Amino acid sequence: MIVVHGGAGPVAPDRADRLLAGVRAAAASGEGLLQRGASALDAVVAAVRLLEDDVEFGAGTGSALTRDGTVETCASVMDGATRRTGGIVAAPNLAAPIIVARALLERGEHAVLAGQAAMAFATEIGMQPVAHGALVTPRAQAQWQEVRAGAPRTDGGGVGAVALDRNGGFASATSAGGTVFRRPGAVDDSSVPGIGTWADGKVAVSTSCGDAAFRIALAHEIAARIHDGANPRSAAKDALKQLRSLAPDSVAGVIIVDARSWCALHLGPAMPYAWHDNAGPGAALVSAA
Repeated sequence: MIVVHGGAGPVAPDRADRLLAGVRAAAASGEGLLQRGASALDAVVAAVRLLEDDVEFGAGTGSALTRDGTVETCASVMDGATRRTGGIVAAPNLAAPIIVARALLERGEHAVLAGQAAMAFATEIGMQPVAHGALVTPRAQAQWQEVRAGAPRTDGGGVGAVALDRNGGFASATSAGGTVFRRPGAVDDSSVPGIGTWADGKVAVSTSCGDAAFRIALAHEIAARIHDGANPRSAAKDALKQLRSLAPDSVAGVIIVDARSWCALHLGPAMPYAWHDNAGPGAALVSAA
């Protein structure tokens, strides 16, 4: 079972079909691996990696721009069986941060690396930054111009995946280019295990939010509620309600999978998501809390 999200936030009507096609393809990619006996970790990384290369989403290519007009990408991954994690923070011009995050998890030396340290590790494993501007899309440039001119910044965005494999293993992966017009070097929620990503022996969670997610450790808060007996939908709904009480204007989304079911909920206009479960594949754009 796998669920994929393409970020919470406003969606222009002319983009809806492209967003749904993107999350469907990502979910199908992960499900194909699961059907061949791959681990949940393999599946979520493959799904997120596909979305990092899709210009419609705010991760990898299409990332939001910093105040300096640059791209700094973030990602994290977590393996439920071992509770091992890997996180990459504010890596300049890194097109595939989820691959580097997984390598960091597997290396086991550190949990999170930031900035130039993250890039040095990426180079060590054979990945190089792309040329300056290569990850910038016209849509991201337009958003940057709007916020620079005084429009409000919007949180949310990014992509994520959660999965359960045939051996009962859970995994979660999240990747994002951050909030539009943030300070360079800002730590995005997607790069921090427990905030944007969580997986353990019972559940996997990926979120799309922004800085507000830090106020309640959103991914871990949902997981803790499930461990206390809540089902995924009620856990997500109550956590998002708590988040809104602290940050009324926040835009947030979550996807969850446990041993029996999955859930996708959000605060805000929309969130594209897709899934493969025992009943087959599906995709949707809106599932509000």
